[in-house]
Amino acid sequence: MEKKISDLRPGEDGVNVKGRVLEVGETRDVETRSGFRTLSEAVIGDETGRIKLTLWGEHAGSVSEGQVIEVQNGFTTAFRGKVQLNVGQRGAIRTLDDSEVVPADQIPDESPEAPEGWRPRRRGGRGYGRGGSHYQGGSSYRRPRW
Repeated sequence: MEKKISDLRPGEDGVNVKGRVLEVGETRDVETRSGFRTLSEAVIGDETGRIKLTLWGEHAGSVSEGQVIEVQNGFTTAFRGKVQLNVGQRGAIRTLDDSEVVPADQIPDESPEAPEGWRPRRRGGRGYGRGGSHYQGGSSYRRPRW
């Protein structure tokens, strides 16, 4: 399902979003319960707003500032009240023509917010993983699946 950034809500899977890369962070390794994982963060935007994009594993470091991309089969989480978009093992990044998304100066500063009190659904299994939940520092955190 293709969505606009302003329509994203936490806890969604199979998300497709087109956006212009506005900022790109460094690739880094982080320690998780499953060991060390590689990630990078970026901010992408469309005519409705902007969102933090976390690129996991092989996707880390794969986007450049100014590039127009489509996130395919992404999933959303929330951190500190803001919705975040993630691309993990099952997702993909596709480069698009520059004309597919408005220029950077036409992208509003607004970001989608998680509903107050939102918590990830608990599913069976080990209590965490894609769709499970794990609490860290008092904030809800939905762990990506690699």
